[in-house]
Formats: sequence, structure tokens, C-alpha cells
Amino acid sequence: MNNTIHIGLDVGSTTVKKVIMNDNYEIIDSSYTRHFSDTKNTVCNVLNEIIDKYPNNTFTFTLTGSGAMSTAKFLELPFIQEVISCKRIVEHDIPKTDVVIELGGEDAKIIYFDNFVEQRMNGTCAGGTGAFLDQMASLLNTDTPGLNELAKGYETIYPIASRCGVFAKTDVQPLLNEGARKEDIAASIFQAVVNQTISGLACGRPIKGNVAFLGGPLNYLSELRKRFIETLNLTEKEIIFPEDAHLLVAKGAAIESSNHKPISAQKLKAKIDLLKSYKDETKNHLPPLFTIEQEYKDFRKRHGKDKIKRKDLKLHKGNCYLGIDAGSTTSKLVLIDEEGNLLYSAYKNNE
Repeated sequence: MNNTIHIGLDVGSTTVKKVIMNDNYEIIDSSYTRHFSDTKNTVCNVLNEIIDKYPNNTFTFTLTGSGAMSTAKFLELPFIQEVISCKRIVEHDIPKTDVVIELGGEDAKIIYFDNFVEQRMNGTCAGGTGAFLDQMASLLNTDTPGLNELAKGYETIYPIASRCGVFAKTDVQPLLNEGARKEDIAASIFQAVVNQTISGLACGRPIKGNVAFLGGPLNYLSELRKRFIETLNLTEKEIIFPEDAHLLVAKGAAIESSNHKPISAQKLKAKIDLLKSYKDETKNHLPPLFTIEQEYKDFRKRHGKDKIKRKDLKLHKGNCYLGIDAGSTTSKLVLIDEEGNLLYSAYKNNE
């Protein structure tokens, strides 16, 4: 049976979300895939999976997300801005919503639904987003799910900056060096994201009424949601947390796609093959560091002369001198003899 299905593809800064809906706007298939900066091949793989699974269907498509504009243009498929897609699905699925808070890999949004819709989105900085949480989790030798588990056992909230990962590290690293509990640091990182979102996007406008939490980080990280709920003093009746919160923007794109002309699996396959074979033809390349093998050998030989002299510590007799550099993220240790020969060295993370 040859039916048309409606597909929304949300190509974000870190993930590709796919939603497939029937004519009744019911989800019949979905996926959430990290692209690890290989956006083109991930999109191609997702589209090929659709063709393999639904070879006898025709498709309507709409792409959305920060990484979708150029892909949509290349594939000659419709594109919708992600904030607009979010607005449409909220009005369709959860119309009682007063405010939306959505966090993505590198995006943060607040949308107010009042007499008129007001949309606010972060700029070029990814502070207080999913990528920021990934970076902070690595400082605690874990991942974002691990960060969430740690935060469940917190006792104290510390002030941590989240406008920039560099600023946050200058707050987190001293806490680690002083022996602060990782549980408290994890919860403090989530609180920093809350503070960044509210101060940076709300800018003093109250977030009240029925508040919907959308996006991957808010879908998967219960303790991050908890920090928002407690900070905003929301009651249970005011909290809206859809089951498919991480897919809602893609769902909005799928609904939007029903307004466009369907294409066949054969035509879609041809577009995918073109995209997969596309190569960057930028011609303004930087000159190579070395044009011939001999230049590289000369470089190695020249720099090889600057190596410090080393001696075996086990064979050393007499005085030696110890230097320790205790930095913010690493500790460096060097032991030399009276002539400046290196006897021992160490370079380790502070953890």
C-alpha cells in the first residue's frame, strides 16, 4: 500500500533527531543519534534507513535545527527555523503552555506564549547548554548521565559561572583541589545552567504559569529539571514534561512537512547519493609547512638539538633539586642535579 508519511529531521549541533508521522499525526518511528560533528554522513545514514524501512511509501520532509539549513538547501527540501518549529508543536500538542524552556547541544531557548508569542534564543556562546554539561562532566571523570547520578546525592550548592566553559573551570577546579564532594559540584553545575538560562534569556521577565521542559538535556537529566523546578518555585500542576520532550522540535517539523509536496523513495535516494558524494571545493588553502621531505628532516634535526640533558636517577649521587608546579588542572614535578641534568619528571591531572 502506497501511503505518504511525514518526516521531520532536527539536525542540531550535536545530534540528529528523526520523527516519522502518519496522516493522523501519530508517531510511527523516531530516533535520536549523536553525529560527533560528522553531520553529513549521519544525515545520509538516517535518510537511507528511512528508505530501507519504508521503500513503498512517499515522503514529505521538513528539516530544522542549527545544522540543517545548508543540508536542506543542498537536498532541495523545505526548512523551518527551530524556534518556529518548537512554537508550532507546542500549540498543537500542549496548548496550555505559558512558557517553554528548551536546551539543546549548543542552543538554549525560552518561548513565552501570551497575548503574543515572544521567542528568545542564545547567541554564539554555548554556555549553559548540553555541550557545556559534557565539558563539565569530563572534569569529574564522568559523562552527563554520571553527572546526573552524582547530583542526586548533593548537600551544598556552590556558585559556579556558566556563561563560558573557561570561567566555569576556574570555579570547579579549585573546588576539586580543596576536596569538595563531587555530588555537590555536579548539582552546582546544574544550578549554574539554570542561572545562565534564566538570567541570560529571561532577562528579568518572570517565568510563571505552565512551564514546558523540552530538549535532550532536560529530557535525560532529571536533576537538571529539578534545579529549574525548585528555582522557579513551580507546583506539580505547572510542570509540563512531554514523554518525547527531546523529539518535540523534530515533531513540529514533521507536522509542517504535511503542507509540502511528497517525494518518492527513488528521488530521495538520488538526493542522498549526491549529498554523500559532495566534497568541499574550497580553493584558498594554506601553504604546507614542508614542501619536500628534506625540509621536514631539517626541521626535526634543528629542534632535536634543544633537548634537555638527562641522567639516570638510580645512578645519581650528591645533591639534587626538586621543582613543583601545582597548576589549576595539572601538577608538574621536575628533579635535576647540580649541573641542570634532568633526573626525573612527572605531569599528572589533579583529579
